[in-house]
This record gives sequence, structure tokens and C-alpha cells, in this order.
Amino acid sequence: MELRSSSESEILKSEDSWIQKQNSRMVSEFKANQIEINAQKMWDIFYKRNKTNFFKDRHWTTREFKELASNFDDKTNTERDITNSPLVIFEAGCGVGNFIFPIASELLNCYIYACDFSLRAVNFILKNPQYDEKRMHIFHCDITNSSQLDESIPSCSVDIASLIFVLSAIHPSKHGTVLRNIYDLLKPGGLLIFRDYGLHDMAQMRFGPGHKIAENLYMRQDGTRSYYFTPEEMTTLCGKVGFRTESCEYIYRRTVNKKEGVDVQRVFVQGKFRR
Repeated sequence: MELRSSSESEILKSEDSWIQKQNSRMVSEFKANQIEINAQKMWDIFYKRNKTNFFKDRHWTTREFKELASNFDDKTNTERDITNSPLVIFEAGCGVGNFIFPIASELLNCYIYACDFSLRAVNFILKNPQYDEKRMHIFHCDITNSSQLDESIPSCSVDIASLIFVLSAIHPSKHGTVLRNIYDLLKPGGLLIFRDYGLHDMAQMRFGPGHKIAENLYMRQDGTRSYYFTPEEMTTLCGKVGFRTESCEYIYRRTVNKKEGVDVQRVFVQGKFRR
């Protein structure tokens, strides 16, 4: 018989109680289907309400993913000649540009493809004074649709693709399709960088009855969805597509707001996957 410490038993008891509470009232099948049908509409409404003010610029990406440094060859750990070869980056789910504009300002020799499910978000980027059509191609697209992607990005042309807090908004039945579509856009040896919500993240633990759609998939108050990953799940998903996992793990950060008395641990999954 396996013996557990009292503290471990309390944690397991609390987790069981939380699971039972969320499972006590699930989102109906009809409502879940409506959420899928109206997914694009909900993101357009989100950006109509929040405009460009909701997400902060992601200045941390070059720190977390050194491969985004355009003069760094991660295969050999050496400087590379980029005089005639800009780094080609594709961001899936670009929102209003919180990733692409910091990257473009930091990496002078890069070309960026980026798309988003929300046409309203794309239009915010196109109207931004930082938008540079000589260095960027921003377009409206459903990344589960390979033909839409193929219209804007040549296959096997991308050095680095990013999926950062994007896959969680898509129904898990389509995760494999998204990864396959990105795989086809990457050059042989190209890299997918990934960060998204991890299992038991604070945001997941706060959901009450009536928000759970399926295992680890939830409906937010605004009608958008959020899925919570494990490293093992992402490694398996990417492996089925053909990616080789270089790293995939939980990372922990704290959200602190002293004014509102908030100090909570966040749980994310971060990984790098090579074509």
C-alpha cells in the first residue's frame, strides 16, 4: 500500500474537489458547437472591445528563444553570414502585433509573415505606423486551413515559426492540422517555437461550473476558448507530424499586482520543435 504525506493527501483531495466541481455542470454540446461556429466572431468582438490595449509587447521572446537572433546559427552555435539571407519568420496568430513589432525593431535583417483569425486585429497592424510592407506580409487567415496559408506563404520557406498563446484558442481536434500546416511551411531544419497555457495554470483553476467544454478545454466569459497543455501532449502531437523535439517543459512565472493584492503562480508549456 502506498503511503502519502498528509500535505500531499490534502493537495490531491483539493484537486479532486476542484475536478468534481468543474464537471458538475459542463458546457452543453449545442453551446460548444456554437462556440466553434462563432470563434472568429468572438475574436473580432474581443479586439473591437480591447483594441490594441489588452496584450503587452513581447520583448521576452529573443531572451527565451535565442534562435530569433538573426545572426545566430543554433545548429552550430556560431555566428552566421546574413548579408544576403534575411531570417524568415512566420507568426501564427499575430493579434495586433505584440510579437512582430518588437522583433522587427530588434532584428534588422528579417522578413516577417504573420496572420490572425480576426480581420479586425489584422487591420490594427496594417494601420500601425510601425508596419513596413517591405519587411512584412500580414494577412487574415484561418491557420487550420492549409490552402489559405499557401496563398500567402511559399512552402518550405520559413526559418522560424511561432505559436505563442495561439494553439490553446483552437479546438484540440484541430491541433494536429495546425502543426502539420506549419511543418509544411518550414524549411528543412526550420524551427517551431511554442509557448502556451500549462495544465493547472491559475487561469484554469479559477474556472467554475458551466465553463468546461471538454477535458482541459474551457470557455471564457467573453466567448473565446482556452486549452491547457502538458509537455508530454505537445511532444506527442509534434512527433506525429514529423517534428523532432529539442525541448518541451513546464515553465513557471509569477503574476504580481501589489495594488490589487495579486501574487499567483502561472504555469506555461514552452518548447522548440525542429523540422
